[in-house]
Amino acid sequence: MNDYFDLGGRVVAVTGAAGVLAGGTARYLQQRGATAVYLDLEGERLDAALEQAKGISDKCAAFPCDVLDRDRLAQVRDEVKRTFGRVDALINGAGGNMAGATIGPEQEVFDLEVEAYDRVLDLNLKGTVLPTLAFAEAFREQRAGCVVNFSSMAAGRALTRVLGYSNAKAAVENFTRWMATELAQKYGDGLRVNAVAPGFFIGEQNRRLLTNEDGSYTERGRQVIDQTPFGRFGEAHEVYGTVHYLLSDAASFVTGAVIPIDGGFSAYSGV
Repeated sequence: MNDYFDLGGRVVAVTGAAGVLAGGTARYLQQRGATAVYLDLEGERLDAALEQAKGISDKCAAFPCDVLDRDRLAQVRDEVKRTFGRVDALINGAGGNMAGATIGPEQEVFDLEVEAYDRVLDLNLKGTVLPTLAFAEAFREQRAGCVVNFSSMAAGRALTRVLGYSNAKAAVENFTRWMATELAQKYGDGLRVNAVAPGFFIGEQNRRLLTNEDGSYTERGRQVIDQTPFGRFGEAHEVYGTVHYLLSDAASFVTGAVIPIDGGFSAYSGV
C-alpha cells in the first residue's frame, strides 16, 4: 500500500527558516524524513537554526540568502541541486510587517509611511515571487515540484491597522492562483502551487498587541478570540500538518488552493 504522505527523500527549501513559524515547519518536515534546506539572511539566527536542525538528523543544510536578491536565489537553487541532486519543494516562509506600514488607532490612513509600505510589499510579495521564479526553473526541468506560500487572515478580510501587510498577502494569494495555473498549463500536472493562510498565532511581533503582561487579552486580542469559533489562538505546530499534506502525493490533484488554518475565524460571520 502506498503511503501518500511519505516525504522520505524529498528535498524541501524553506525561506525565512530562521524564524519561528517557517523554522518550525522545516524542522517538522525534517523529522518526517525530508531533507530540509534552511534559507535566511546570514547571521547568528541562521547558524542557530542549522545547529538545531543537525540535532534532528543530518538531512539538512543552510544557505544565506536574501529573498529579494534574484541572482543569489538562482545561486542557492543551483547549490541545493549540486548538494542533494535535486530540489522537490519550496516553502515561502519569509515575510513580516513594520510599524510605518500600519495605521494605529490614533492615526489616519493619510499617515501611512510610503517607504515602509513599499518595504513590506517587497518583503512579502516580491519575497514570494522571486524565490518561486528561481526554484520553479528547477521544477520545470524535473517536470515536478511543489510550492507552498504563506498568506494570512489579513488577505481576505479588512483587518484594521495592518494596511501594507494586508495588501501584500492579498497579492500573494492572487500570485498563488496565477502561478498554479501558469505552471500546470505549460509544464504539466507535476508542478503545483498552493498556500496556507494562518489565523492568529502569538509570536514576538504581535505578543504585546494581543496579550497583556499578565497573559490576559488586550482589547484587540479579545476581538480576535470573539471572532474565532475555537475560542483560542493557534499553536505553531498546528500549521505543520497542512503544509505536510500540500507537499505530499496525497495532494497531487490540489493546486491553486489557499487553505485557512484559523480555528474558524474566516468562516464566522460574527453572529
